[in-house]
Amino acid sequence: EFVESGGGLVQPGGSLRLSCAASGFTLDFRAVAWFRQAPGKERGGIACISSNGRSTDYIDSVKGRFTISRDNAKNTVFLQMNNLRPEDTAVYSCGAAQVCHTLGASTTPLYNNLGQGTQVTVAS
Repeated sequence: EFVESGGGLVQPGGSLRLSCAASGFTLDFRAVAWFRQAPGKERGGIACISSNGRSTDYIDSVKGRFTISRDNAKNTVFLQMNNLRPEDTAVYSCGAAQVCHTLGASTTPLYNNLGQGTQVTVAS
């Protein structure tokens, strides 16, 4: 499964860098997506990166603020989050698939190895 880290409490406008380390399997040939789940809402994908890292996709609300990247040598995927907003508050987790699927709650079941997540709270 994945082990996520890097979450915490940050003020609006601040930044965080999340890490997602795969344990027990290789990410070499898998796309990886970051998901988030806010209280009372479904878990949905917000960013995805292809297996070779050449293709990325984001939901509109995080485009230009979040950047997904990967280091296959470290079997780890990252999410750099800048200009954070209170509505970004959620538990962030990651999952793997053969390819990136359309982002959103409806495609979450298509990803495997979802981790427990790391809490991100944006508040002043």
